[in-house]
Amino acid sequence: MKKIKIYNLAVRNLRRKYIRTVVLLLIVAVVTGTLLSATIFISGMKNALRIGTYRLGADVLVVPAQNEAQAKAALLAGEPTSFYMDRSVFEKVAKVDGVKKASPQLFLKPSSFTCCYNVDVFLVAFDPKTDFTISPWLEKNLKKPLTDNEVITGREVPVLVGDTIPFFGTPFTVAGTMEPTGMKFFDQSVFMTMDSAYDMAANSKTKSLQPITLDRDKISAVLVQVREGMTPERVAIRIEHDIDGVKAIASDEVISTVRRQLAGLLKGILAISAVLWGLALLMMGFAFYMIVNERQRELGLLRAMGAKKGHVFALIISEAVMISIAGGVIGMAIGAALLLSFKNLILHSLKLPYLLPSTGVLIELIAGAVLFSIITGLLSSLLPAVSASRMEPYEAIRKGE
Repeated sequence: MKKIKIYNLAVRNLRRKYIRTVVLLLIVAVVTGTLLSATIFISGMKNALRIGTYRLGADVLVVPAQNEAQAKAALLAGEPTSFYMDRSVFEKVAKVDGVKKASPQLFLKPSSFTCCYNVDVFLVAFDPKTDFTISPWLEKNLKKPLTDNEVITGREVPVLVGDTIPFFGTPFTVAGTMEPTGMKFFDQSVFMTMDSAYDMAANSKTKSLQPITLDRDKISAVLVQVREGMTPERVAIRIEHDIDGVKAIASDEVISTVRRQLAGLLKGILAISAVLWGLALLMMGFAFYMIVNERQRELGLLRAMGAKKGHVFALIISEAVMISIAGGVIGMAIGAALLLSFKNLILHSLKLPYLLPSTGVLIELIAGAVLFSIITGLLSSLLPAVSASRMEPYEAIRKGE
């Protein structure tokens, strides 16, 4: 006599009631897809924040007091902006107690048709003599400093190394492209030396349809590294105390702003996921109770033919696990597709950085989602499976008639 396998029997049962099976699959798919896409999204924002903060390399950003909001928007959302203050601020900041290094930067907002029509490019000029953010990248990747007609571009600027791009009438050669960070301040920026920026502004009066006025004694911001034993917050307070008209933004303050936004977003997602999971457990549990009641005669006959309690228990659990795995895979595919489709729209609304997690992290998240879907199936079918395994064969057959 051919031995009946639990797996084959479970598959036949699921095919026989395919509409109910599809409904259960969709329930698991919705819960798993929501959880996975939300987890990947949150993980991506944390990843961008970590890499972007490392790339910034500064503990404090000093800007004109009236331009604090613009500076934060530039850092977090990469919104091109232009504002200026006197270069003497840099010299004063460098003398503040607790400041280890200080370097000026210049922010310029080019006209929309200057370079790349489909990207809001942000021009950032740095001082090679004092810089500690771009120069280390140049030393590591280009092995040479930038010349006056060269620029470094972020990964999202649609140009290649060797291309020539004009800004305010002056052509620049792309010397290198930075790796992606997830922060538009870096990924959509073009970096040049401050001398190049000043010369570009001077030449724009005769070469550009939209000339720019920029004096050599103007800068936009001062990046600060604090001395060991000092906190960025304390040094920021000292800078604002010693220098009038400036706002010192500690990098921790920017990170905290994003983390607060992420915390609120995460709580909302977790609440929705918890509600969906609770509903899924209830609906699947009820469905398996109905399945057990409908199949009492069948289960009784199986017991009468020699099936043990463990076989009946394993049959119900197997059906639940099959539904959970299939539903989980479907949910993950749909969730990932929706995330990729609406990611840019969500990020534009939230104005937060984003960088897709590494392959290793993605594999861990996917494995966790599959495990979560299996646990969902197991929990929802556990009590019905126990109830089915305890049925007496004769009683089950009689009630099922």
